[in-house]
Amino acid sequence: MRNVLICGLIGGILVTLLKWSEYQFLVLEHSLEIYGGLVAIIFAGLGIWLGLRLTGARQRVVVKEVPVAAGEPFVVDEKKRDDLGITRREMEILALVAQGMSNREIAGKLFVSENTVKTHCSRAFDKLGARRRTQAVQLGKELGLLP
Repeated sequence: MRNVLICGLIGGILVTLLKWSEYQFLVLEHSLEIYGGLVAIIFAGLGIWLGLRLTGARQRVVVKEVPVAAGEPFVVDEKKRDDLGITRREMEILALVAQGMSNREIAGKLFVSENTVKTHCSRAFDKLGARRRTQAVQLGKELGLLP
C-alpha cells in the first residue's frame, strides 16, 4: 500500500512538472505570438462583419413616370394641392427640386436663404409623406402636382 502511495505521489509530481514545463514553453515563451494571433482573429472577424454590413442589400427606389399626352400643357391638380395643404411657394420649391437643383441653387434663384428653402422642403415633404427628395418628386408626379 505504501509503494502505491509513493508511486502515485511521484507520478503526480511528474505530471505537475510536465504541465508546468508545457505552460512555460507555450505561454511564457510564445506569449507574443499567442496574443498576436488572438488580435488577428478578432480583427478578421470584425472586418468580415463590417464588410457584410456595409455591402448588404440596398433598397432601390423605382420612379414611375406618369405619361402626359403630347401637345397638352401640364396643369397642376389644384384640388389635390389644396387637399394636401401645400402652399404655392412650397410647390415652386418642389418643382425646382424636381429639376435637380440643390438647396443652395434654389436659394440663389429665389433670393432667399438656404434655411428658408430647407424649411419649405421639409414642410412639403411632410405634407406629401416623403422622407427623401427623390420620393417627394415621385409622389408629386403621381399626384399630378409636378410635370
